[in-house]
Amino acid sequence: MKKQNLLLILTFFLIFFTGCADAVYVKECIPETAHIYGFFGGTWHGIILPFSFIGSWFSNDIAVYAISNNGFWYDFGYCGGFFTILRIIVALKRLS
Repeated sequence: MKKQNLLLILTFFLIFFTGCADAVYVKECIPETAHIYGFFGGTWHGIILPFSFIGSWFSNDIAVYAISNNGFWYDFGYCGGFFTILRIIVALKRLS
């Protein structure tokens, strides 16, 4: 029962704090020759998220999220990559 309450509280706060998040379109700021990341780029960035996050603490040149992405498909791949690596970590933990 405690896990359900904790999950409910975390879900509430997640929705509460991200409900007003504004989407900013930066197409005007990106040069036309810049590489635009799509689904596979998002998947790769989701997989390497833990390493990128730690690296971003030490270097301003490392970003967790690509600014020059194509929106929904990048986000979809990003979430898929992140949850894939998370699932692998959980499976490895269960094996040990």
